[in-house]
Amino acid sequence: MNMNRLMRRSHNFWGWLFVIPTMTGLIVLNIIPIFQTIWQSFFKVGDFGRGNIFIGFQNYALLFSDTQVWQSLANTFVYTLLEVPLAIIIALIFAVMLNRDIAGRAVFRTIFFLPMVAAPAAIAMVWRWLYNGNFGLINFVLGRIGIPPVNWISAPDGVIISVAIVGIWASLGYNIVLFIAGLQEIPKDYFEAAEIDGANIVRQQVIITVPLLSPTIYFVGVTRTIAAMQMFDLIFMMLDRNNPALPKTQTLVYLFYRYSFVENNRGYGSAIVMLLLAVILGMTVLLQYAQKKWVHYS
Repeated sequence: MNMNRLMRRSHNFWGWLFVIPTMTGLIVLNIIPIFQTIWQSFFKVGDFGRGNIFIGFQNYALLFSDTQVWQSLANTFVYTLLEVPLAIIIALIFAVMLNRDIAGRAVFRTIFFLPMVAAPAAIAMVWRWLYNGNFGLINFVLGRIGIPPVNWISAPDGVIISVAIVGIWASLGYNIVLFIAGLQEIPKDYFEAAEIDGANIVRQQVIITVPLLSPTIYFVGVTRTIAAMQMFDLIFMMLDRNNPALPKTQTLVYLFYRYSFVENNRGYGSAIVMLLLAVILGMTVLLQYAQKKWVHYS
């Protein structure tokens, strides 16, 4: 009995030893800042965190009357609706192709995953050069085939589409890896039986792959939705502050950055973050409820 007790204590000790660094980082970098943000949203925050003035719900009252907040919220929803569905569909198509026995499959998988190991700032700067209206590569290629140049990141009505394309490209490798992992769990017998019954490859994906891969699709959809709602780095790096398209493109996180760190109004910026938190929580709950109707767990 004593030996078993000592072994149990040893296992507990080593378990806590490995868990404590992660828990410490989570508490210091995530949990504490959440409560600090909630607290700051009720104050007019002074310089260096000193001289804070309690103003109650004034930041939230201003929030609901600020047209920039609602425009940024609309931009955030538009970006999410553009990026998430297309990212899932395109990644699923490539995952099905890369899961088949094709020459150079490992090389293609590596190429598709490379954007995931690149820094977001580097990705944004490369695409900013590609989108450049005067000497960008995309307009150069279009000019060679007789198409006039396009203002990819300066036209207010289309720049959010350009940013969404970069977001889709950057997340493609991560989504493909998850889908390939899910596809490898589907028995090949199902596809062979469907082929014998006369189903072509497209029909096989519709009746077999999508239903059996629905848990993975749901997971990717939720995680990509949360990430898209927090989009900041691509917009910050690709669009200058005086860009005429910025008001039609800036997201809530970008607006939070502007109020908190450019205009030094961290109390109001915290209120914007709380609005974003409420929106993300609401969308997550809706997705959780909707998945009961189409996600099939075997």
